[in-house]
Parts: sequence; structure tokens; C-alpha cells
Amino acid sequence: MIQVVAKALVKEEKIGEYKEVAYTLIEMTRKEKGCISYELFQDRDDPRIMTFIERWQDMESLEEHFQAEHFKSLVPQLKDLRQSSELNIYELVK
Repeated sequence: MIQVVAKALVKEEKIGEYKEVAYTLIEMTRKEKGCISYELFQDRDDPRIMTFIERWQDMESLEEHFQAEHFKSLVPQLKDLRQSSELNIYELVK
């Protein structure tokens, strides 16, 4: 299993817009083959910090996600709304 933690510091005035784009991405991604879970969390102390936590069946499924049309069109929109980001991809230790 693969887990992705994608953390973003969103521009304060763009939080609402970021959530709208993210909701569309979430809705479409949850239908993808190999997607176990795909959720967005907002930091309780700093609402500018938004974190996607994703679980994928395998790396192949995640790679297919990166090539999906909705990913290619929506992620650049999210990028424009944030100040910085960090992406970590983890593999389950057995």
C-alpha cells in the first residue's frame, strides 16, 4: 500500500477557492482504480495549512492518477492558490 501526504500552505485570501478546486479533485479521484481513500484536512490552528492524505493500492495506481486528465487540469489550479507545498510518498513497511 502507498500513502501520500501532500501538504500546502494556501494563500489566506484563497482558502475558499482552494477548497472548491480540491473538492472537485477529490470527487473525481475517489472513482479511480486503486484509490483506497483520498481526503483533505485543514489544520485546526492555522487554516492556511491544507493536507491531502491519500491511500493507494500500489505505486502503479498512483502513477496512473498523476496522468489522469482531472489531475493534470486541477493540480496546476491548486498550485496557483498556495504559497508552498510538500509531498511525501510512503510505502507500507511489512
